[in-house]
Amino acid sequence: MSASGVHTCDVMAQACVAEGVSHAFALLGDGNMHFAASLEAAGCRFTHVRHEHCAVAAAMAYQRVSGELGFVTVTCGPGLTQIMTGLVAAVRARMPMVIVAGEAPLNSPWYNQGVDQAPFIQACGAAYYALHDQRQLAFVMQRAFHEARTLQQPVVIGVPFDLQESAWALSAPYVPSTAWPQVDGRTRPSEEALAHAVAVIQSAQRVIVVGGRGAVTAGAKAECEQLAERVDGLLATTLPARGLFHDAPFSLNVAGGFSSEVAKRCFAQADLVVMVGGRLASHASDAGRLHPKAQVLHIDESPAVLSQGRLAAQHHLRGDAKLALQDLLAALPEARPAVWRSPELAHEIDTLPMDARVFERHDGRLDPRDVIPCLDQALPKDWMMVNSSGHCSFYAVHMKGRSVSRFLTIREFGAIGNGLAFAMGASVATPEVPTVLFDGDGSFLMHAQELETIRRHGLPILVCVLNDGGYGSEVHKLRADGVSLSGAHFGYDDLAAVARGFGLRGVKARTLAEVQAAVQTFQADSRQAMVIDIDITDEVLSPVMRRLTGQA
Repeated sequence: MSASGVHTCDVMAQACVAEGVSHAFALLGDGNMHFAASLEAAGCRFTHVRHEHCAVAAAMAYQRVSGELGFVTVTCGPGLTQIMTGLVAAVRARMPMVIVAGEAPLNSPWYNQGVDQAPFIQACGAAYYALHDQRQLAFVMQRAFHEARTLQQPVVIGVPFDLQESAWALSAPYVPSTAWPQVDGRTRPSEEALAHAVAVIQSAQRVIVVGGRGAVTAGAKAECEQLAERVDGLLATTLPARGLFHDAPFSLNVAGGFSSEVAKRCFAQADLVVMVGGRLASHASDAGRLHPKAQVLHIDESPAVLSQGRLAAQHHLRGDAKLALQDLLAALPEARPAVWRSPELAHEIDTLPMDARVFERHDGRLDPRDVIPCLDQALPKDWMMVNSSGHCSFYAVHMKGRSVSRFLTIREFGAIGNGLAFAMGASVATPEVPTVLFDGDGSFLMHAQELETIRRHGLPILVCVLNDGGYGSEVHKLRADGVSLSGAHFGYDDLAAVARGFGLRGVKARTLAEVQAAVQTFQADSRQAMVIDIDITDEVLSPVMRRLTGQA
């Protein structure tokens, strides 16, 4: 015990608060429990989860919705190794996040949970900094927070727990990295590149402007809309930016494998796609199949030629999304007459179904293409929507009139099982409104223990489980290959009863009327979370699955 009674974990906690940490997602163990107690005493709020993976996933959603740094603390050994799936997704989604993890004690010759932690983290693509001496504390923590913010990546700090619990022996005050000089990294395009971009746009007849996350974070919504209007073009977004143009009559919603039928038709006619602030991910163009006749102009701080193994863009304009578009608009001539942007097309965009394929049906269960419009009509537009992964996620994307600030989709790494954690993080970030999660039964059951976390923290979350009786994607693929479904089709469990077992409300819905009634029940008292277990057919395939199984 030091004369002042201050320990290293207290100084670590004060440094985190000085760096702006106001909410932490955590699961405690020997390697971090004293630090967590110090952080809570310093004024930080906590969401204590039931699985370390869910701490990272919840922090991802919290960061994406709130714009604040994501912060997580876990214990050493298995506490750290269990975050790897979420960490890979956070790296690929470029989430600024700091994770404080315990390490095995320095003064123990052997520790049961000891493992070389850095290679696990580095294999996920994140940075790992070991803090093994009090004299390193300021520099390591400053560097971690600075790099997380400026490089837009997760950083893990590993601290042996006997060091955390040691008496603090230094006196120098901690200066947070936020006090360092701030560099405005935004750039404007060169005159030569701007002239080339203008020539490319002027030579195109049918242009679609696609906004990515970079357009969202740069606040470039208005400029994207002005560019599309100027060139008689249409609008769309990448999946992570879904809802950016939710109130624009000529928005095709999502570009890529999740595109609607009318969006696919329009993209097939396009001769130029202007991608603004997106990463040119393969899914955003369905690996190029979405717009086979179009060239791509990529406007980004780091424009790409190659992306995910393919030539993704032929033309490039380096610059901040908002600033580059402002310069581009100033350089373009007067607006073209509206030809493509016709009242007839606006009506089709607004009224045609997301997918009109007719299926031969035998089971009598609900069609997810009917369930989502039913929920869309019943749920208030200002509530927070969270879309999980899996086969059912295609349908929720096509809800209407919902802003990007009220609709969360994180799909990096293709992992299911994140839905409940994403909903928790989004709910913590938007306590003023209820949060609604759309998830599949397989994903829901993967981390159903977090229902207890939702109940304990009193989070106002409505979970809509589209229950097709198994792992839908695998069922469709196995069925198409003529292989046994026994490892993927498990039957229609009563997930409403699971919710009630955790002390929440649970309703089984087999008709659209029952779905509507359940939503009304939740809306009457949204303070207590609810699960609606909605039986849907496994005989309807999304367009993505039809293509993957050769049934497009």
